[in-house]
Amino acid sequence: MTPRTVYILKCADDTLYTGSTNNIEKRLNEHNNLKSWAHYTKIRRPVELVYFETYETMSEVRKRENEIKKLKKEDKETLIRGVKFVF
Repeated sequence: MTPRTVYILKCADDTLYTGSTNNIEKRLNEHNNLKSWAHYTKIRRPVELVYFETYETMSEVRKRENEIKKLKKEDKETLIRGVKFVF
């Protein structure tokens, strides 16, 4: 089974982008190289994968993606550093 992934990218302008995919290598390549899609990251290249979590289903991934997107930037940075905190 292909792992489903929620991820955080660090953009060249130091902003963070959260997304989800069922193929992280392909998606990272798209964020850095495609001329279409992902306008946010396209104008902030290069992007670097700084965090990811894998799940069994896309519904789990989407739920987690929404949780992460609601976090303040400093809370996302804490997550990236691996410091445990409660939602």
